[in-house]
This record gives sequence, structure tokens and C-alpha cells, in this order.
Amino acid sequence: MSSKLYVGNLSFKTSEEDLAEHFGAAGTVASVKIITDRETGRSRGFGFVEMSSPEEAQAAVDQFNGAEYLGRNLKVDIAKERDSRPPRRG
Repeated sequence: MSSKLYVGNLSFKTSEEDLAEHFGAAGTVASVKIITDRETGRSRGFGFVEMSSPEEAQAAVDQFNGAEYLGRNLKVDIAKERDSRPPRRG
């Protein structure tokens, strides 16, 4: 089991520091990355939080999935491994 979490339905005002502090209630946060639009730099409303152990990751899912944070109900789940995709053309 992975210790990396997908966090969706984030408020566009959420910072990586805010998210790390919030998830710290479930255990030790190893890293946080909010995904942003390449052109505008604005949050895309989701990100990834890596906890220090799979047990802490599961505790975070149990604690935060569906819970309200900054006016939005979070979608929190264990992140799936990214499929290898061919390079983008353009």
C-alpha cells in the first residue's frame, strides 16, 4: 500500500503549507504538491499529500475523505500509480 494520497475538490485558495498543516493531524506529512495550471499558475483544485507511512495515509483517508475544509468537501484516496503515457505532441 502506498503512502501517497490524492486530494481532490480543494479550494483554489488552499496553499501547500495549509494542506500540510491540515493533514499533519493524521500523522507526519512527508510532502505536499498542489497541481497548478501551466499557463495561469492557478490551482487546478487537486493535489497530492505523501504521508510518512501507509498506516498514516490510511488514517488520513479515514479522517478527511468527505470532510469539509475551507468550505469544500475533500475527496481523499490512496493515489494510484500513474500509467506510463507516450509523450504529448504539440
